[in-house]
Amino acid sequence: MTMLERSDWYDIARDTSWTPSYVTEEELFPPEQTGDLGITRSAWDRFDEPYKVSYSEYVKTQREKDSSAYSVKAALERARLFENADPGWISLLKTHYGGLVPAEHDAQTSEARMARFGLAGGMRNMATFGILDENRHTQIQLWFGHEHCSKDRQFDWVHKAGRQNQWVMIAARSYLDQMMLSRDAVSTAIMLTFAAETGFTNMQFVGLAEDAARAGDFSFANVISSIQTDEARHAQTGGGVLKILIDEGRKAEAQRMVDISFARSWRLFCILTGPSMDYYTPLKYRKHSFKEFAREFIVQQFQRQILDTGLDLPWYWNDLINEMDYQHHSYHLGVWFWRPTMFWNPPAGVTPEEREWLEEKYPGWNASFGRCWDVITENLLAGRRELTYPETLPVVCNLTQLPICAVPGDGWNVRDFPLERNGRMYHFASAIDRWIFEQEPEHHQGHLSIVDRFLAGHIQPMSLAGALQYMGLAPGEIGDDAHGYAWVERYRDPALARRAA
Repeated sequence: MTMLERSDWYDIARDTSWTPSYVTEEELFPPEQTGDLGITRSAWDRFDEPYKVSYSEYVKTQREKDSSAYSVKAALERARLFENADPGWISLLKTHYGGLVPAEHDAQTSEARMARFGLAGGMRNMATFGILDENRHTQIQLWFGHEHCSKDRQFDWVHKAGRQNQWVMIAARSYLDQMMLSRDAVSTAIMLTFAAETGFTNMQFVGLAEDAARAGDFSFANVISSIQTDEARHAQTGGGVLKILIDEGRKAEAQRMVDISFARSWRLFCILTGPSMDYYTPLKYRKHSFKEFAREFIVQQFQRQILDTGLDLPWYWNDLINEMDYQHHSYHLGVWFWRPTMFWNPPAGVTPEEREWLEEKYPGWNASFGRCWDVITENLLAGRRELTYPETLPVVCNLTQLPICAVPGDGWNVRDFPLERNGRMYHFASAIDRWIFEQEPEHHQGHLSIVDRFLAGHIQPMSLAGALQYMGLAPGEIGDDAHGYAWVERYRDPALARRAA
């Protein structure tokens, strides 16, 4: 029997549009769920996904990916990578799995919304595969990370991080929930699949996979590389939706969605991916800095994609590029300083050799962030570890839920961007954060930051012990320096101390 070519039947097979007879069109596709912006159904019929796949092709490909990932994992277990890996790399795995598994899980809901309420048959078809993708990503990363619980209790956070009140996860949820769980189908397609997935997942999955391969963690490299191939496919949904919006005169609405989601994604990747690349990955395995990865995958690749759609660069583009020099360094310093509140052990990453590398990649690092680490190092050398822990709470941005911080030292540029609304004073880390709040105050104004919760009496007792209990951090899970402060001994030699300075 002669088989038809896919091109002969694909458009018919994926076109699931029909004229309803038992309900009205608006009842079947309510505007508050579709987000159609008044665009006609005939216009949505022009949706075209560049990455076309049938169900049988999808299943075959995914089976091969899973077989490869699990086979590599099984083959490498005898190498005892976990026992022999640098503690900084183990912390990188905890942050990746703890931060990404909840996001992958909730992304299923986002894809399901597009599969049900997307107004184009092709959009619904792609989103159906997207649901299966995100389910696979949740399961495989949960399995690869959570199995280490018997060796390290902190790996239990691979499973539970997304539902705890640990402050980094509060920040992650404040963004991910708004993007994934409280949007219509059109907004989700643009803000999740285009701005977040197309804009940033290459950096997380491709960039870290490159570092993982050099570090000998081929199991991690293999699984996250296979995940990115899924992301690259279903992320195409946003591009198709953007084309229709722009063609139908809705560029302003599309631009606003991209600008909001892109900025919020940047902040989250600054605290999760930036330190992983520049501090957690052992120095001998680093090839590129976070800034170099960001310039390749964001400044070059995503900038080209934005302009190709007909959109403009976000109005804050130059400010964001400037932040690539410092924002993740600030977050890393804060994470290490507040290390008892982490579900991983942050490495300091500031041996003399590492400081030389940081200064090379970020000229001026020693004169700014290095001065902060000088104080920390001096206190540890003198046996005053208690002075390297916080005695108070930071000022937290009411949008990102992350500490307001920037460049220390002579280049000090930390600013508060306040806004009073309905009798409440809000604080923001930048004009970008304040602008996003003003665009959608209903999404943010009732939210309490971790500091607000302290002041409101939600955390009892109002102490570190009370905070750890509130965050869900049990004994054996509380973070500390990844290397047990062994790096400090490198500075006992005055010559090395002068070299770092």
